Amino acid sequence: MNFKRLTLALCVAAACAQSTYANEATNAAAATQKPAVVKSVAQLSVAEAPFGKLPTGEQTTLYTLTNANGVVVKVTNYGGVITSINTPDKAGKMGDIILGFDNIDGYLKNKSYFGALIGRYGNRIGKAQFDIDGKTYKLDVNNGINHLHGGSQGFWALLWDTKSFKTENSVGLTLTHTSPDGDQGYPGNLKVTVVYELTNNNEFTITYKATTDKTTHVNMTQHPYFNLAGKGSILNQELFINGSKYTPVDSGLIPTGELAPVVGTPFDFTKPHAIGQMIEQTNEQLKNGGGYDHNWVLNKKSDDEWGLDARFSDPTSGRVLEVYSDEPGIQFYSGNFLDGKVDGKGVNFEYRGAICLEPQHFPDTPNKPKFPSTLLKPGVEYKSKIAFKFLVK
Repeated sequence: MNFKRLTLALCVAAACAQSTYANEATNAAAATQKPAVVKSVAQLSVAEAPFGKLPTGEQTTLYTLTNANGVVVKVTNYGGVITSINTPDKAGKMGDIILGFDNIDGYLKNKSYFGALIGRYGNRIGKAQFDIDGKTYKLDVNNGINHLHGGSQGFWALLWDTKSFKTENSVGLTLTHTSPDGDQGYPGNLKVTVVYELTNNNEFTITYKATTDKTTHVNMTQHPYFNLAGKGSILNQELFINGSKYTPVDSGLIPTGELAPVVGTPFDFTKPHAIGQMIEQTNEQLKNGGGYDHNWVLNKKSDDEWGLDARFSDPTSGRVLEVYSDEPGIQFYSGNFLDGKVDGKGVNFEYRGAICLEPQHFPDTPNKPKFPSTLLKPGVEYKSKIAFKFLVK
């Protein structure tokens, strides 16, 4: 017998009975609100546990966030990494829907950004450089001749200052860090605050804020590897992307600068279909990416409009993931570099065994003046927000 599920069911039943009794009471207006709030807070929880030591000897911490419905998100202060997300399937069975590891050693050995907080700049910057006001800034080169995900010591490889919190309807973490002037080649002292929050509406939101004392480029995002079945191939899982254009790339995965229509190409996800339906077609862009590893231009009225970016679903389990943001683009990566040589949490990371959906500004924007700008100036606050909503079909 699953005692955890039985306990949750009993708690829900008790809450319903208490609410019914209160509604029938003479002083219902005074009696109904307080018990409901107390019950909700009692079910929410944040737990902390050691997650292993870094080579420096510093101790990392794993935070377990649980909402009133039993959805669990685990996060470590190393790299702001989301290590686990447990959600129910259509039968109510809980399952972990992202790839990751049980301790810090797995993340130190595998530098593929599993679940990581990405910054200062998500995605690639061509030739690892950009110009600001006539001055060229050379960035860390960590992807061929290019710069990827903020460099070899980007935000994903740092120990963040972290503090947990609880509200009436959510639990979460606030992460802070100051990236010094010249860090990975970027100008400016960048003060960053990131808030992770799991709500009782089964939403996990990530809010980014940053300020700088020198003009710089900022483009933060998140990098979970999702598999709604928990393991196996994602090729039969279905995807919708709210974008009628995408940014083609060269062989180094740097955008050409073109905004190309998806209609009539394997990049058309404006109607949901299986990821594997067109992934093996003969197509130069699929060849360049080894599959899908491209940025979609989202159908939004402005660069910062909040809206649905993508919907990912698994017909077998019934799990559905909706991705929302106030970003103009989303990177879809189909797990092309997973090769079955790594295991984590009892799951083999097989070829195309997960996907990444990363809301962001476009890759190489600092060198593409026609793309929506990522320039951040002193006195202006960078803001961005992502939401992952967990549903059952």
